[in-house]
Amino acid sequence: MNELTSEQDRGGMALALAYAEEARDADEVPIGAIVVRDGAVLGVGRNRCREAGDCTAHAEMEALRDAFRRTGDMRLPGATVYTTVEPCFMCAGALSHARIARVVWSVRDPKFGGAASLGTVLTDARLNHRAVVLEGIFDGEARHLMQSFFRSKRGQS
Repeated sequence: MNELTSEQDRGGMALALAYAEEARDADEVPIGAIVVRDGAVLGVGRNRCREAGDCTAHAEMEALRDAFRRTGDMRLPGATVYTTVEPCFMCAGALSHARIARVVWSVRDPKFGGAASLGTVLTDARLNHRAVVLEGIFDGEARHLMQSFFRSKRGQS
């Protein structure tokens, strides 16, 4: 982990990990996300795709929707999103449209990641909004959560 990472970033990611564990306990892919601005949690989310019967019910989308409901705003300038896994292209696009200032994640997603692995939606200079990104906070914990979830789905110990 980066030694320069703030206590606030570690606290934000710890809360996102708690929502990822909730997702796992609900038999969803264990990803959690929160939206924070000025030290206040504006929105929380966890993967709910199976539960909602909605392939867009990703943790980041759920956290954004919660923040929009709570604030009454469709844009969240100055906010940071903490998510346990790199956002996919859909989520990265939504984070950009919401004008999120910072996106912090634990582990990359080499198969669907739209923020670093397969694309750079959040930082692409051709787009009208760019976010600061930071990765690697609690990466071991998030990786273990994902790996153990998928091992259990495959019937492995």
